[in-house]
Amino acid sequence: MTAEDSYDRLHDDDYPAYTMGRAADMLGTTQSFLRALGEARLITPLRSAGGHRRYSRYQLRIAARARELVDHGTPIDAACRIIILEDQLEEAQRINAEHRRTHPTAGPAGAG
Repeated sequence: MTAEDSYDRLHDDDYPAYTMGRAADMLGTTQSFLRALGEARLITPLRSAGGHRRYSRYQLRIAARARELVDHGTPIDAACRIIILEDQLEEAQRINAEHRRTHPTAGPAGAG
């Protein structure tokens, strides 16, 4: 691995750089909370060669959102569903914006 490869990983949101303990510390939560998110299939940490869970910055952002919802009284299963729906909505909005950008003369469906 070159120094450039190492530098690129610092900016890669998907690189599994954080151990479970470090991730829990960063989020101010417990390791069991992170395991619960995995069991709910909200995030799937990658595994090191030794089988230890490793989390990316992207996964930590998702876990932080789940913790925010749970801290406000939302059950963990509901929090996971909310986050999945938020993600789907964001993706649909991105697709719609791209469609409007590439097809600026297209009007709303049913118009005419």
